[in-house]
Amino acid sequence: MPTPQPVYLVDGSAYIYRAYHAITPLTNANGLFTHAALGFINTIQRILKEKKPSHLAVAFDLKGPTFRHKMYPDYKANRPAMPDDLSCQIPYIHDLVAALGIPTL
Repeated sequence: MPTPQPVYLVDGSAYIYRAYHAITPLTNANGLFTHAALGFINTIQRILKEKKPSHLAVAFDLKGPTFRHKMYPDYKANRPAMPDDLSCQIPYIHDLVAALGIPTL
């Protein structure tokens, strides 16, 4: 019987924040912050190389209110807003995931 191949569903938003806080701020030649994008994509590439999943998808948090806000109006009420130097990297991270052909949810 063949060995089952792993399937990975990555919490993209958690990995983005993890990379953002783990790496000293970096910028490109135009002054755009890149450290969260670098850390995030390095993590995805490491999963692909080391774990060799048969399938991989990345789930990102939605921008607006979700069903959790309807169930509990104070959901994330005390959470600070996303830092500007992180929010500017999000579209590039989404583009990198798409360029790798990884499905997103």
